[in-house]
Amino acid sequence: MKIGFDNEMYFALQTQRIHERVDSFGGKLYLEFGGKLFDDFHASRVLPGFQPDSKMQMLLKMKDEAEIIITINANDIEKNKVRGDLGITYDQDVMRLIDAFREYGFFVGSVVLTRFAGQPLAEKFERNLKNFGIKTYRHYSIPEYPTNIPLIVSEQGFGKNDYIETERPIVVITAPGPGSGKMATCLSQLYHEHERGVKAGYAKFETFPIWNLPLKHPVNLAYEAATIDLSDLNMIDPFHLEAHGETTVNYNRDVEIFPVLEAIFRKINGECRYKSPTDMGVNMAGYAIIDDEVCCEASRQEIIRRFYETQCAVRKGNSDASQIHKLEMLMSSMNLECSARKTVPAALTAAEVTGGPATAIELADGTIVTGKTSDLLGATSAALLNALKHLGGIDDDVDLVSPTALAPIQDLKTNHLGNHNPRLHTDEVLIALAISAVSNENAKKALDQLDRLAGCQVHSSVILSTVDENVLKKLGVNLTCEPVYQNRRLYHK
Repeated sequence: MKIGFDNEMYFALQTQRIHERVDSFGGKLYLEFGGKLFDDFHASRVLPGFQPDSKMQMLLKMKDEAEIIITINANDIEKNKVRGDLGITYDQDVMRLIDAFREYGFFVGSVVLTRFAGQPLAEKFERNLKNFGIKTYRHYSIPEYPTNIPLIVSEQGFGKNDYIETERPIVVITAPGPGSGKMATCLSQLYHEHERGVKAGYAKFETFPIWNLPLKHPVNLAYEAATIDLSDLNMIDPFHLEAHGETTVNYNRDVEIFPVLEAIFRKINGECRYKSPTDMGVNMAGYAIIDDEVCCEASRQEIIRRFYETQCAVRKGNSDASQIHKLEMLMSSMNLECSARKTVPAALTAAEVTGGPATAIELADGTIVTGKTSDLLGATSAALLNALKHLGGIDDDVDLVSPTALAPIQDLKTNHLGNHNPRLHTDEVLIALAISAVSNENAKKALDQLDRLAGCQVHSSVILSTVDENVLKKLGVNLTCEPVYQNRRLYHK
């Protein structure tokens, strides 16, 4: 894949800037980490060359000084909100994050339930955490937040929230996803620390939007597409423009909350050292872009991917149709068509020719391979085998897995496990391929190509099964689907 981002340069610049910010505050620093810490796949898609664990590698340098607080919106627990990239709910992801942090040797101090209002599933999750010995705290909604600053910065505002007990000088606030209340948690803690006579500072580590790129730059617009469910909007930072005479980009929630942060700092120190939301951020990503056009094209592809993802979410009843309209307007403003995603016309053409579901895969060298539905294989399983053949230099007419080996699997599915569809899913095909690789040199050669699928683009003419979706995610491909089901059944799995 073409590289547009220098990850090593970013690592060095960002680490230096974080250390400078830590040193500028005496005593204690609340460091809000925006985006994903372990697996920032959005950043790696729109900034080709960015490593998904870059933030974690930076944080490791401060491991002995830092502790982790994870926030989660109680409403997201109640709605069983799912991380689209991993396919797990936000509460499950909190558990995953705790395990992952501990494996790296980090101290996870506690979990905060934000916007808590007695939601039954949130209370159940809280009990589960306590059973595992994890400290939990409750933060509540504040009327007229964030505009009523006198109420917010009072005993009836932040004062009602639980005070989070911390042990280390650097407190990293992270979350399973956006809208989890990370900044509000930091501000609440600054209030409580002030009430206890403790000096504390705040800084924000946010990757998007990138402040020193233009407002309508595709990388920044891709961020809007990624947070369409939150109604986030990029905007010129008016505070920064007024204070410094410099045009920078931020987003609406940070601009809205800045007067609150400013008021809290004034109560603590008599003045606010930050003049704008941009000032409080620590973001050097823009300086590490080495090929702007590569990043622009990757961002345009990401916007199309988000459009399809949202269409499918609406079709499944998991999202609101208004989000589709917002994405349509965003794409229209960029003169962006779905056909710009090369796998889309390829899959649709194959489906029209064969009269059944079809899947197209774009490989790293630009080659597009397709797969059609047959008596033995689903379209995605066929496309996957065809892609592995191409990568391994194997002739198309070579059978990687013998039909006689596939037949017993079909028999098991239909006659013993109660499945109506005899066609093999991607996981079943890969297992059959792995078994065949023991005695079949071509099968082994094909199996060895699996890692080369990471980052490839895939489009299906129908919504895939959960099994196929999960396998493709594990392979690291970027999947889109037409928002239609293969059949007219009401129940789909």
